[in-house]
Amino acid sequence: MFNILVVEDNPDMRELFCTVLSDKGFNGIPASDGMEALEIMDKEYIDLIVADIMMPNMDGYELTKSLREAKYNLPILIVTAKDQFDDMQKAFRAGTDDYMIKPINVKELVLRVEALLRRAKISSEKKIAVGSTVLDYDALTVTLRGKETILPQKEFYLLYKLLSYPNKIFTRQQLMDEIWGMFSETDERTVNTHINRLRDKFSDCQDFEIVTVRGLGYKAVKKVEP
Repeated sequence: MFNILVVEDNPDMRELFCTVLSDKGFNGIPASDGMEALEIMDKEYIDLIVADIMMPNMDGYELTKSLREAKYNLPILIVTAKDQFDDMQKAFRAGTDDYMIKPINVKELVLRVEALLRRAKISSEKKIAVGSTVLDYDALTVTLRGKETILPQKEFYLLYKLLSYPNKIFTRQQLMDEIWGMFSETDERTVNTHINRLRDKFSDCQDFEIVTVRGLGYKAVKKVEP
């Protein structure tokens, strides 16, 4: 199930969006402003954010900008009453992926959420197939040559992230911020440890390998079929 973080200071609107998303099979998680959203993201894995602009403590612009600066790549959909082009331009320049103006059609909201998830290259089943290896996000399992292995949560998220974007280099800080949370007190050695565990578990895998890019970080590389 996809986790959709709904960041909206109006309680009625927040509840409506979460209910609509939940009815469509998503897990709608409410937050009243950008600060609460960041606190939730420190504890929960979030697939997509729906956010208002005008909110106390931290508005939608600041939330979007801070996430992009921290190298979070998850889709962000702004839903706001601010209907001027300058407002839209500011949001897109901050890093949002889509922009809707209130009042909105909630059916359209769901369509846009689904489209953004597709663009983020996340399958509707939340599965990734690399050769004969299949990762099932909801079950935290990796199936290799018919044998299913359940991974610890952080190890699975790390492998899933790398294999979602083959050949893309992720720095240790990017991986730590996205999987452990921006405010986690763990250091980069934790990422190294998890990478080493994954390498040990899949040392005989013929479908992919995790490569260290010296001075930068890690990437997953698909092996050439024989």
